[in-house]
Amino acid sequence: MGRIGLLALQGDFAAHGQVLEALGVPWSLVKTPAELAQVDGLIIPGGESTTLLKLMATAELQPALEQFHAQGRPIFGTCAGLILLARETIQPQQESLGFIDVVAVRNAYGRQVDSFITRGTALDIEALGQEPLEMVFIRAPKIAQLGMAVTPMAECRGEVVLARQGSVLVAAFHPELTGDRRVHQYFLRMVTTA
Repeated sequence: MGRIGLLALQGDFAAHGQVLEALGVPWSLVKTPAELAQVDGLIIPGGESTTLLKLMATAELQPALEQFHAQGRPIFGTCAGLILLARETIQPQQESLGFIDVVAVRNAYGRQVDSFITRGTALDIEALGQEPLEMVFIRAPKIAQLGMAVTPMAECRGEVVLARQGSVLVAAFHPELTGDRRVHQYFLRMVTTA
């Protein structure tokens, strides 16, 4: 198993670190291009997407992330991470990296007070199993459109909430805030086989 990086500019990266620790996976914080170059896979956590974009620009991380993606190294974005990785972000429109062919609608599930915990269905049973996935939604984005090359991996209330295209995996929810480790384990398999 390679080393996983956690983009640690802002957001709930510490919760992802606790999951990786529990799974016995080596990980490190990523705040600079040099630190990014030392990892085999990257998790972009939930947080505030506009703040993350500004901090990425300050740290000159975007060109390094583009190179990381071009090399086929896996990236997993949760919540704000999904927004950053999307081809397009709307309501309101915002710059994004365009690494996965989805349109993300910001805060589509409501404000912080509208946060909820529920169970969703794995669409890829072979990858994630038949048991319902526990999902935590906090000011979560919705995936409004999926491109032809994007594979829907799980859904909740009729909406796709977990999707993959090549080396990029995105979740509208926060798997790091549940006791269900299957989404992280799936991402770790992506890193192992990359």
